[in-house]
Amino acid sequence: MAVDFRDYYQVLGVSKSASADEIKKAFRKLARKYHPDVAKDKKTAESKFKDINEAYEVLGDPKNRVKYDQLGAQWKNGPQPQPPPGWPGGRPRPGSRGAGDDGSEFRFEGTGLSDFFEQFFGGRSGRPRGASPFEAQGFGDGSEEPWGDHGAGLRGHDVQGEILVTLDDVLSGAMRDIVMQRTNPRTGQTETQRYQVRIPAGIQDGQSIRLRGQGDGGAGGGTAGDLYLRIRHAQHPDFRTRGADLLTTLILAPWEAVLGGTMRQHTLDGTISLKVPAGTQQGQQLRVRGKGLPTGAATRGDLYVGIQIQVPTTASAEEKRLWKELATASPFKPRRSA
Repeated sequence: MAVDFRDYYQVLGVSKSASADEIKKAFRKLARKYHPDVAKDKKTAESKFKDINEAYEVLGDPKNRVKYDQLGAQWKNGPQPQPPPGWPGGRPRPGSRGAGDDGSEFRFEGTGLSDFFEQFFGGRSGRPRGASPFEAQGFGDGSEEPWGDHGAGLRGHDVQGEILVTLDDVLSGAMRDIVMQRTNPRTGQTETQRYQVRIPAGIQDGQSIRLRGQGDGGAGGGTAGDLYLRIRHAQHPDFRTRGADLLTTLILAPWEAVLGGTMRQHTLDGTISLKVPAGTQQGQQLRVRGKGLPTGAATRGDLYVGIQIQVPTTASAEEKRLWKELATASPFKPRRSA
């Protein structure tokens, strides 16, 4: 189905020549401004937050950015260009989100991802691989058979879509209203199906929620395929995920790294006091147990705080005098021969 081109540079408010650091800073600034948990107008903020995430998913990845720039150049030649050679998306395969075994097309609403993103940058495999899928609330028992009852008929193809979830959703769990539209090109008829999907607390990036029997219909009396919603964690301005663990960065001044101290550290569920040992090194990680994402009913992953030591780029005359005094008095020699 035809889609409109999305100008991700405009969404982030940066130029097409912006550096990777400029793109990252623009994303963080906007993500903090429009995060649904802090914005007053939550409905508008939620929409803006999803657009910002989508733009950064593409422009924040060097490979995706190159492909996006190629696509943008081609878009000027017509409303629906063909993807460049070697493009991983584009023409959907049977059983994927884009097309069914009868040539039908699928479109989703409520997933937090635009049709443009899904067509050119979304995941388009038939059956998700890797982690076992979560069974969606109210559908099935987790079993799956490729054939109909007593071996009669062919099982319908699975359908896959992606759903964007915030880390706050992953922390506490959430409910999402999803609309799937299925259009048969032979008849032009469109069916609309609505689902209320439970996002389980702790679901990891790349895992899938399965809605049993909600995919393509089977042939010859065979059972219907399943609908899989693949989880994509929304980018967060402060945290990254690694399984159930969260990763973040703490910037220290040189004297804070040398002397140590207690620093205020943000987590997903509040601010804590973090003890920084004296002599902390650049790149060192401090571990805060139990401040990651849920891994069970009463257990959570950990928060890893990576240390970044920032050196002043300028110094006053008095500061230079003090640094020289320290250099003379200190026995520390970083380039001392072994």
